[in-house]
Amino acid sequence: MVRQRLGFLILAGLFCLQITPGLCKASELKAGVAKCLITNSTPRILVNGPLSEGVNKDITARALTLNDGNTRLVFVTYDLNCLDVGTPILRKRVQEELGLDPSHLILLATHNHNAPIQINPKNFDYGRWLADRLFDLIQEAIENETGPVRVEFGFGDGYFVASSGNAPTDYEIQMLKVMKGDNPHAILFTHPTHPFQCSEEIVGAGHPGYAMEEMEEALPDTMILYADSCGGNQFPLPRHEINKILFEGSQKGTKHLNKVLTEYTKEWGHKLAQKALEIADGDFVDVTGPLSATMEIISLPLRDPIPREEALKLIEDVPEDVGFVPYPHENRNTNWVRMLLRYYDEGLPFPTRTTDMICTDDTYLIHKEDKEFLEKYDYSINDELPCVYEETIVAMIGDMPFVAMQGEVCAPIGMRIKDTFRTNRPIFVTAYMGEHNLYIPTREIVRLNAYQAQVIQIQYACPVGWSPEVEDEMVHAVNRMVRKMIGEEEPEEMESE
Repeated sequence: MVRQRLGFLILAGLFCLQITPGLCKASELKAGVAKCLITNSTPRILVNGPLSEGVNKDITARALTLNDGNTRLVFVTYDLNCLDVGTPILRKRVQEELGLDPSHLILLATHNHNAPIQINPKNFDYGRWLADRLFDLIQEAIENETGPVRVEFGFGDGYFVASSGNAPTDYEIQMLKVMKGDNPHAILFTHPTHPFQCSEEIVGAGHPGYAMEEMEEALPDTMILYADSCGGNQFPLPRHEINKILFEGSQKGTKHLNKVLTEYTKEWGHKLAQKALEIADGDFVDVTGPLSATMEIISLPLRDPIPREEALKLIEDVPEDVGFVPYPHENRNTNWVRMLLRYYDEGLPFPTRTTDMICTDDTYLIHKEDKEFLEKYDYSINDELPCVYEETIVAMIGDMPFVAMQGEVCAPIGMRIKDTFRTNRPIFVTAYMGEHNLYIPTREIVRLNAYQAQVIQIQYACPVGWSPEVEDEMVHAVNRMVRKMIGEEEPEEMESE
């Protein structure tokens, strides 16, 4: 740890004196914070599938605004799997009423599974309510803006996560501190992992919720915000150990299982809180400076469809008469087979890139040329801001890029992006931004046909799967966005990234 901190201080000095002089340039910022409850008032379908049966811990949303006098960035975090239905509604209202472009509204989830899931039509109204609730929250944070403040970047490692898919593990906890004088006004931190949950049927905030609560007790005048980073293939424990806990606990009944899960959730929340507080008390780089942001839709590659003959064999074991069914219907994971045959039967062009399709609120990927289905599912497609993958925001806080990627981005992708730039400047990288948590897998995960690679079909009804090039193309596209924002030329050999 001493070596790490010494190296960090040396690097901070280089930032200020040699590499990026603008990084330490004084720029007066204001910041605002606000927090609200978003717990559902009636039973709702949860991320894990069942209808909610009470509340273990309220779920919250938190907002942080930064304002340099010319530009405002708004960060909103929430104890949800994803924002989904509320995302385009909130973006439109914030743009029209507050003059804030969608690129400057950074919506980040904790990826909590013990909260209502908005992709079921029965929960669409909850998503619309969330949009209004979060708009009011943003307004409150803006009204609370105060300054001057400084923004500082720090990091450390939380060695209590595990990866799957033959991948290296990213342990890094990244942190932004918004300082007012000598005191932290707000802390935004991330860790790349799925959360531990107390139950499958009781509303709660997962282990990050317990972590934030403990940190707020230690720092009562500080707004604590947590967001999941690139943890699509990472978990608090190896997946087989989690499955063992679930199996053994369930053998003794739901009450016993919930007790066991609550113990693990509280333990991991405490681990995360203690490590985050340790990092918060450590070495930071001042990144205070002008604010800016851009958002792009990155077009990602898909593989060719399986032949019609193979599709016909698959349909032998798949019900054909159920149509297309939303989560948590038992036949949802075969929607893609019915969709595949529809493409063949209707002579539709198969998608070759993610940008060929629009994602509905009930998570059906529909080809832009499929006029019949676009009309059929018009009720769940936002007319002005439809969901098209893969949205990515790159914001700048001084000379520090802040990267926010849509969906469940797997850890090696985030690691590669961080490693491209971190020797020359701080970079903050996160995921689960905006709507609909489509996994963005690595080449190896695609080769293994692991769960994270299958989701585009079994959850999103896409007739084709990922191309192995998805990882490289995602990394290169995000790196290109970052370079454009920092004014750096593209390298000649992209393969080195």
